[in-house]
Amino acid sequence: MIEKVAKEILNRIRKIQTPFYLKKNQIKLDDFQLKIIEESIRRNFFKGWRNEKYYTNETFMIDLQAHLTDRLEQDRIKYIPWFDKIIKLKGCNILEIGCGTGSSTVALAEQGAFVTGIDIDKDALKVAKDRCKIYNVLANLIHCNANEFYKDLKDQKFDLIIFFACIEHMTYDERIDCLRNYSGFIEKGAYLCIIDTPNRLWYFDDHTSLLPFFNWLPDRTAFDYSKFSHRINFKELYHEYSDEKFLHFLRGGRGFSFHELEIALNIPAEKFNIVDYLGPSLLLNPLGREFHKLLLKIHPGISKGFFFQNINIILGKNN
Repeated sequence: MIEKVAKEILNRIRKIQTPFYLKKNQIKLDDFQLKIIEESIRRNFFKGWRNEKYYTNETFMIDLQAHLTDRLEQDRIKYIPWFDKIIKLKGCNILEIGCGTGSSTVALAEQGAFVTGIDIDKDALKVAKDRCKIYNVLANLIHCNANEFYKDLKDQKFDLIIFFACIEHMTYDERIDCLRNYSGFIEKGAYLCIIDTPNRLWYFDDHTSLLPFFNWLPDRTAFDYSKFSHRINFKELYHEYSDEKFLHFLRGGRGFSFHELEIALNIPAEKFNIVDYLGPSLLLNPLGREFHKLLLKIHPGISKGFFFQNINIILGKNN
């Protein structure tokens, strides 16, 4: 299921035309250079609970290809033109929270942005550093927890702060603190983005469990219910409860909704300054389109950006 959805999304994205002025900055690698990145991914990223032995051959190759080229292709086509429409990336000072293995970092940096990328996963960061080196782009990559990093940023200013597919991997307290702390760095003309984050309100979880209504469940119920998932390298991880496994489960991704932003910013969602959002490209089937309409009817007045399968929103300062 998740492989089918991923392929549908990528095929749809590939049909989008990237403006030439952005496309000309995209760096192409030869097979030898790609092989170096692949070896780094295999050596540094696919180990521990992500070891290849926990996958089927098909799902491993899909995940490997995603980290090797597909995520970069998606970021270049889908997100880079969107960002650049709101704020010109060349010379833009960007803080990327959740840079992972560096696909999005390269997509931003090759457009002339100054990128500081942080991630709590030191193994993913090793790949990101190798990737940036091969692509010959400069980025300041730091291993840290986002809330710890915040304490060192008192005098720094960013034009764009991006939570890149990472809000859902934080604990509740971390999520609220991060949103509250980093929103304080947004001044007039700067933006905060939440990108590629599963919507907890959506009826199906295609990010983690591949189960309907999974993100609607209380955390502990969802942990115990994980054994009914059909996803390889997920259902096997949480057969027995422990504090360590439960934290790992929470970091695996429990979705996100506008409620956390209301709590963190202490203003009602109707008053958020949503500069722009992406969404229609993610409604792949009639059921998704109908469910989206239903959510809009249930809570009118809130930005449509919070009612798609994945949340992709850009916020500006309210005053």
